[in-house]
Amino acid sequence: MDKEITIEEYNSNWSKQFVEEKVKLEEILADNVISIEHIGSTSIVGLAAKPIIDIAIGVNDLDVVDKFIDPLKQIEYEFVYHREFPERRFFRKGQWRAGTHHLHIYQFGGEEWNNQILFREYLINNPVVLMEYHQLKLDLARNYRFDRVAYTENKAPFIQKVLLEAKEE
Repeated sequence: MDKEITIEEYNSNWSKQFVEEKVKLEEILADNVISIEHIGSTSIVGLAAKPIIDIAIGVNDLDVVDKFIDPLKQIEYEFVYHREFPERRFFRKGQWRAGTHHLHIYQFGGEEWNNQILFREYLINNPVVLMEYHQLKLDLARNYRFDRVAYTENKAPFIQKVLLEAKEE
């Protein structure tokens, strides 16, 4: 059985944890990355979130990621292959379904990268939409307490709607 989905109120320590992790990632990956961004709910002041720090790394070419696997192991990241996400490489820190950090590597400037940044910025700049997302996350966590897949799948229509609105503006 999956670990219960826990949504916590915003915690300012999340941004501090990101900064600490970014320093480690910059040291290990050096000149191989273009940008490292704090993404996901923990990156947005005031938004409740699962206490997992999501980090996006932008690279010129995803083929470079294979050489990241061993160095990232040194700071406890495990590569997790996801066939259904060919435009992303994923690493997890912590236990399966109970990670503390999720590392998403995208082609910098590609659609997936841009969507992550656009969604974050749109929520930051639109407090009403932010509160709608906040409530949705709480409702879904209550309805799908032990089903992370259903929780994530049921957030997707809202995220897609927000991305469409953001792209229209």
